[in-house]
Amino acid sequence: MKEKLIRFMQGRYGVDQFSKFLLVLGLAAVVVSSVFVDNIAGLIFYILGWALVIYCYFRVFSRNIQKRYAENQVFLAKTYGIRNFFRKQKNIWQQRRIYHIYTCPSCKQKIRIPKGKGKIEVRCPKCGTTFIKKS
Repeated sequence: MKEKLIRFMQGRYGVDQFSKFLLVLGLAAVVVSSVFVDNIAGLIFYILGWALVIYCYFRVFSRNIQKRYAENQVFLAKTYGIRNFFRKQKNIWQQRRIYHIYTCPSCKQKIRIPKGKGKIEVRCPKCGTTFIKKS
C-alpha cells in the first residue's frame, strides 16, 4: 500500500507552506461557518472553506511543478515580514532566560544585558547614551 502511494505521488508537487496555509484557512472557515448556522454568512464561509480545501489538494496532487513552485514563492515573499516578526519574537523569548533586553531611551536600539550582574551602567553601542538598569 505504501509503495502504491509512493508511485502515485511520483511527479506530483506535494505539500508546501502555501498548501498548509490554504488547508488551515479552509478548515478554520468551515469551523466558523458552524457558528453562523441559520445565516447566509454561514453558507458563504462553508463554501469558501471547502473551496480552499479543494484547491489545497489540487495543488498537492498537481503535476505542474513549476507553476506550484512559483505560487509558493509568491506566497513566501508576501508573508516574509509576518513570518520574520514572529521568528524574532521567538528568538527574544528564548534569550530572556539568560539576558535582559532593554531599549535605549534615545534611539530605541535593543540592548542585551546578562542577568545577575546587579545595577549596571549600560552604554548604547549605536548612539553612545548611557543609562542605569538592573540586570
